Amino acid sequence: MKLSSIIILVLSILAFGLPKNIQKKVDSEIKKTYSVESFSFDAKIIASNVAKELPSKFGADNFFEIKKDTKLLGYAYVSKAPSKTDQFDYLVLLDINLVIVKTKVLIYREDYGGEIGSKRWLKQFIGKTKDDEFRYGDNIDAISGATISVRSMTKAMDDLMKSLKILSAKDLI
Repeated sequence: MKLSSIIILVLSILAFGLPKNIQKKVDSEIKKTYSVESFSFDAKIIASNVAKELPSKFGADNFFEIKKDTKLLGYAYVSKAPSKTDQFDYLVLLDINLVIVKTKVLIYREDYGGEIGSKRWLKQFIGKTKDDEFRYGDNIDAISGATISVRSMTKAMDDLMKSLKILSAKDLI
């Protein structure tokens, strides 16, 4: 095998998956949420022609199936949303029926607005399905001092639910 082929292979392997610091947090949330110690976490690949039509980003490294042995426990969606001057990483865990069971802000990189990471605020999304819509100030509470991040997370969650509805209608999940 040529050296260039080996380098391409190694880079392609390293290009997929989550960064270690994010993966560690995701694993911890999965263990707590699904009450499992061990599980498999495999990328659920959405064809690029379908993914480009979805409101949310679906790549090889942000939508995963969570299984215990061969039993599907649910799905994990990991992405970024914009804050005032940067982005924050967030996680959404869903059950097999695409009902939100957990949302978590994994990394917040701003001095202000981090209140969106509070369990109290994030619990608004728990129990919601692909048929629900999220609207800032209507069915999603505002947070003083975190307006940009709240609007961003609300839009990200609404886009995700719309995307899941499309994927479900196409029998892709």
